[in-house]
Amino acid sequence: MSRVIHPIEEESYAILRTRADTAALAPLSRAVTERVVHASADLDYLTDLVCVEKALAAGAAALRRGATVVADSAMVAAGITSREVICRVRDPRARSVAARAGITRSAAGVRVAAGDAGPGAVWVIGTAPTALSELLDLDAAPALVIGLPVGFVGAAEAKAALRASGLPALTNRGEKGGAAVAAAALNALLYHEGAR
Repeated sequence: MSRVIHPIEEESYAILRTRADTAALAPLSRAVTERVVHASADLDYLTDLVCVEKALAAGAAALRRGATVVADSAMVAAGITSREVICRVRDPRARSVAARAGITRSAAGVRVAAGDAGPGAVWVIGTAPTALSELLDLDAAPALVIGLPVGFVGAAEAKAALRASGLPALTNRGEKGGAAVAAAALNALLYHEGAR
């Protein structure tokens, strides 16, 4: 089943392409970059995103095979409408882990979700830098990590750690990011050539 694209979305992409030349980007990098810019109306993502085509291809292939999708927050999960998403931030187990370990609920939710999802999942972190840092401390063996948490405290550092980790990743260099941007990046992979 193909996705129906609303005329407003088509017009928005046409406007985006008059303001920025994305034609030289590799196919998945272009799809992700354009969808992130479309979702945020922020052209700075053209130079701020760190897209590795090989990692994006591995993530898209995993999604086509039915990989589990895990999100750090309900806001990120809400933006991913074409797939079921595991999000454990509100799980009572996460509350217990957070209290016992002295970590944020977001980090605890990632810890719980890692046990539920198993290896080969696609992780979408858009809200909490602590969730991304926690994921990097786990042996989650992800197919792809979309690491785009927003914030002035720890976001840029967590993203730098993700880039240095050697994990297949999509991230950006700065403090900006957020739920809508992270969900948009995942959706770009789902929508590209019918990855659903």
